[in-house]
Order: sequence, then structure tokens, then C-alpha cells
Amino acid sequence: MAMNQESSDKLDRVVADARRAADERGETYREQALKIYPWVCGRCARTFTRTNLRELTVHHRDHNHHNNPANGSNWELLCLYCHDNEHQRQLEADAGVSGANATGSAATHSPFADLKAMLGKK
Repeated sequence: MAMNQESSDKLDRVVADARRAADERGETYREQALKIYPWVCGRCARTFTRTNLRELTVHHRDHNHHNNPANGSNWELLCLYCHDNEHQRQLEADAGVSGANATGSAATHSPFADLKAMLGKK
């Protein structure tokens, strides 16, 4: 029983250390990005102030959260909405869903195909 508690404690320490490191890394690049770039969303051009700055996020252009060059070349500031949209577009691109439905096949139904014939039947 003591061995299970010991391994559980070790796992808890490892998880806590990983979370702390991720938080520190996130604060570091966020603070740097906010100092480098104007507080404006890079997509929708919404401007931010200290009161709503929490809604401005740092987006990694190459989607690698470990790639944090000091010059900020892998970052762009995006509002929450544009950031979510960017990640959704990336997920869809990775899945090959562009221009198709969730099953990956394009729609084939044409609702107005016989419109001319239907209008002429009066």
C-alpha cells in the first residue's frame, strides 16, 4: 500500500511541475508578445485596453507552443473569437474537410436543378 501512495505522490509532483512549467512558459511569451505588438487583433482589428486585455490571446503561427523566439516571429495577437476560428480552420484542414461535409464527401444535391421546368408547368 505504501508503494502505491509513493508512486501516486511522485506522479502528483510530476504533473504539478509540468503544469507550473507550462504556466511560466505561457506567461513569459504572453508578456513578451504584449510588449512587442500593439493590442489589436491581427484578424478582425479589434482594439484592446487594460480592461479587456484578457480577451486578447497569443497565437502561435506554426501551431507549436514550444516555438517561442524572443523576437516574437512565431506569434500573433488574436481575440478569443479569431483564435478559436483559426484553430478550427486548422483542425478542418488537417482532417481534409475543406469544402466538404463531415464525412469528407461533397454535397451532390442541387435544389434548383429543375426550377425552370417547374415554373413552366403552370
